[in-house]
Amino acid sequence: MKIRLASEILTDSIVDGPGIRTVIWTQGCGHNCLGCHNPITHDFNGGFLKDVDELKEELAAIKLQDGVTLSGGDPMYQVDACLEIAKFCQENNLNVWCYTGFTYEELMNMSKKNNKIIELLNCIDVLVDGEFVLKEKTLNAKFRGSKNQRLIDVASSLKQNQVVLYEEKIKQFDKYKKNKALFI
Repeated sequence: MKIRLASEILTDSIVDGPGIRTVIWTQGCGHNCLGCHNPITHDFNGGFLKDVDELKEELAAIKLQDGVTLSGGDPMYQVDACLEIAKFCQENNLNVWCYTGFTYEELMNMSKKNNKIIELLNCIDVLVDGEFVLKEKTLNAKFRGSKNQRLIDVASSLKQNQVVLYEEKIKQFDKYKKNKALFI
């Protein structure tokens, strides 16, 4: 199986989720948000194809990462390949974050026609959902670009059949980092 990527994977990111992360930049996005920070990833024919097994080998060789972030473009346009990658990450104790321009509710509706979307959501720890809205751009919303975007605890949301926000866990992580810094 192949995945269309916008670039080689990026390691050691500290802005695409908590901790030190590896980012996979998927190619292709139909949202075309005004002010998108990564418009070069919109073209569905851009970027390059990579074998998913080769990508998993690269991920296995990377050390000292807290998790993997699926970004883009929009990973939800490549559900099959991203599902395989997310499953691999889970098997290797890496948490998975995913950025998408679709809302959680839209994904749930889309999953009625494509059950792989639910399978992928079951492999994602946190979903950053919603299109980037330039009028709501902010530098104060942790891990997202506009106020309308949400950090969603996917497992809790699926279990409770309603959106459960991840905000409280971010506050706990920040408090942990602050306390840990006192001992270094």
